[in-house]
Amino acid sequence: MTLQQNQLPSLKESINKYNLHAKKSLGQHFLLDPMINQQIIALAGDLTNKNVVEVGPGPGGLTRALLDSPAQKVIGIEVDQRALQLLHELQPFYPERFQVVEHDALKLDLTTLCDSPRQIIANLPYNIGTSLLLGWLKQGQQWTRLTLMFQQEVAERICAAPNTEYYGRLSVIAQWVAECMIMKRIPPGAFAPPPKVYSAVINVLPKAEQPSPELFKAMEQVTAAAFGQRRKMLKGALKNIGGETLLSAANIDSTRRAETLTIAEFDQLARLHLAINA
Repeated sequence: MTLQQNQLPSLKESINKYNLHAKKSLGQHFLLDPMINQQIIALAGDLTNKNVVEVGPGPGGLTRALLDSPAQKVIGIEVDQRALQLLHELQPFYPERFQVVEHDALKLDLTTLCDSPRQIIANLPYNIGTSLLLGWLKQGQQWTRLTLMFQQEVAERICAAPNTEYYGRLSVIAQWVAECMIMKRIPPGAFAPPPKVYSAVINVLPKAEQPSPELFKAMEQVTAAAFGQRRKMLKGALKNIGGETLLSAANIDSTRRAETLTIAEFDQLARLHLAINA
């Protein structure tokens, strides 16, 4: 049975009904402010005819904003049983446009849930956000855009430039395959319960040219070695993967440190590493 949307209980009523309070063990901090949720949707661009996947919708504040958008379909991925009850209650109000999937997002290929064009828009659980992003970056142009909320420090790491405090492995891999931009910072008080730090929303737009799976793996290996001992000079940090040979072939000074290398230089090292080990 399709219910009229004006019969939809308020977000506060639904939270109280299911006693849905954020769990620290699940990395949950609920964003309930409808104005901020609407602003996040606006940052995701025109959603007309897009299929949108939301990871960790929790009580559904962002979900409701998505369902008010022109998105063709909204799919929520959730593991918290309390939230699932609330989200299933929301389904009859949007029977053709809203789907709930009970699954661990880390163990699920989200591209199998809907056709292109598809986007991910999510306030990610703090404890798995980075792992989720790395998985999605490997899928390249399977996604038209990712609009994601992280702890601000994580967002800074994703978007950092060389020779800055937060530049590291995550910066290199993310910016190698996508354009990454911090779009909005959100204070702790906007969440329930308030986290100890600011959060930030970023846009990740996959580049037209994407690396092969083999090249992506080579980049993972090079950046893991380079930043695993980031205070070491590259000749020492890359020693176990043939660093001297790689650096000489790339004409990169072996006394430099990882944080000084550009994305293009890491790309060069990854391609050489792949060629040498092919």
